[in-house]
Amino acid sequence: MIHELPHLRVTVDRVVFAPHLDAPPERPYPFVYFITIHNESDKTVTIKGRKWVVTDSQNQTVVVEGEGVVGKFPTLSPGESFSYNSYHVTASDSVATGAFLALTEDNVPVFARIPPFALVTPDDGH
Repeated sequence: MIHELPHLRVTVDRVVFAPHLDAPPERPYPFVYFITIHNESDKTVTIKGRKWVVTDSQNQTVVVEGEGVVGKFPTLSPGESFSYNSYHVTASDSVATGAFLALTEDNVPVFARIPPFALVTPDDGH
């Protein structure tokens, strides 16, 4: 059983529409998001994976799961944080949320929720 670890907290620091990034024609809107994982608990944790759920304005959902965070498995002692940025492409306005999966130094599986945040496509005047 995996439990939410109190005081392992995620903040969405910034979300930026980034039209210069590559995006497929069916999902033409790229967004860069900046995330920080804060370990305010009394346990050392290692981030092992992530699960993103992105729901668009047509109620279509994409689930993205993977190991690590941007190719890393950061270990955070109490009081430490890890910041990174990545990007996601959408077809329309969307909301992203999810969780980071981690192990404590005692090999107890825990998670931290990613708060929901909006990916708002630019108004093209139509």
